[in-house]
Amino acid sequence: MERRSFLKKAAVSAGVAGAAVAPTLAQAADLPTIKWRLASSFPKNLDTIFGASELFTKRVSELTGGKFQIRAFAAGEIVPALEVMDAVRSGTVEMGHTASYYYVGKDPAFAFDCAVPFGLTSRQQTAWFEFGGGKQLMREFFKDYNIINFMGGNTGTQMGGWFRKEIKTVADLKGLKMRISGLAGKTMARMGVVTQQLGAADIYPSLEKGTIDAAEWVGPYDDEKIGIYKVAPFYYAPGWWEAGPQLSFYIGLKEWEKLPKEYQAAVETATYEAHVYMQADYDAKNPAALARLIKNGAKVRFFSKEMMDAGYKAATEMMDEEAAKNAKFKKIYEPWKVFRREQNTWASVAEASMQNYLINATRGK
Repeated sequence: MERRSFLKKAAVSAGVAGAAVAPTLAQAADLPTIKWRLASSFPKNLDTIFGASELFTKRVSELTGGKFQIRAFAAGEIVPALEVMDAVRSGTVEMGHTASYYYVGKDPAFAFDCAVPFGLTSRQQTAWFEFGGGKQLMREFFKDYNIINFMGGNTGTQMGGWFRKEIKTVADLKGLKMRISGLAGKTMARMGVVTQQLGAADIYPSLEKGTIDAAEWVGPYDDEKIGIYKVAPFYYAPGWWEAGPQLSFYIGLKEWEKLPKEYQAAVETATYEAHVYMQADYDAKNPAALARLIKNGAKVRFFSKEMMDAGYKAATEMMDEEAAKNAKFKKIYEPWKVFRREQNTWASVAEASMQNYLINATRGK
């Protein structure tokens, strides 16, 4: 009797569940099949960064039952690496995956969507974007370019680059030829560095020939791949110009507005997943990569306090001057500064003190 009662209740429950699912399936059947192209600024061998694009496209397809398909193309397959924003803006592709500070030549305010010198850590950047007003400020800015932007990953604090010789004082920077760009390049130029922009493929040969004296790239896992340590063994930290550089997904605003709301929800969900994936992947891979680099001859060094202070002063002056002449930059910069100050005050209380203790307590264990 109890068994018959249980089966009856189970059948009723199944019927209710079926009724609940049926409308969803019917609605899904009515949704269109859409195919997009995503242009990345990154080559496939940067598997952590490009991998975020691949994860994103895979998840969008899964979340829409295969009806919304996006194909990711590596840098140069459709458009050059540094032209992704223009390609999305013009409608050449529906979306892109890039670093917003590549476009500071159009407006330095682009950098806030990625990283500025002595800026936010990866966690702080995410907090600013989601809850500190960053999303609203940046999306208002991107409207002028007919783009809507989404978080697309973060590398975490990057390294300060590879140098052919030791850099002990600010005076050692005078006349140094370095591969570095964007607002970081402007800051280093104020400190006497001769800055250059080079693609990843040109870094090693340029260092080997002595065309440049130093180059910054990303961090251990990516830097190991291009073998810079063989020709520029001094590996400096931290990369104060990229405390938490955020990558971004760009979508053409008109294309975004045409999407069914179900597909928009899938895109937003997948961007969050890709954002978390990238940081976690780097955090897992960098320690072993750094150990291998050191074993193979890399010499880790740290920028002196004198150099850090000089960089902070130069960066602050550069950004203050930009804010004085660029209303769009100032509109983001002023509230961003307040957020940075408050975040670092809080970080000093718990996060930094705990991290510093653990670094010393677990060293060598």
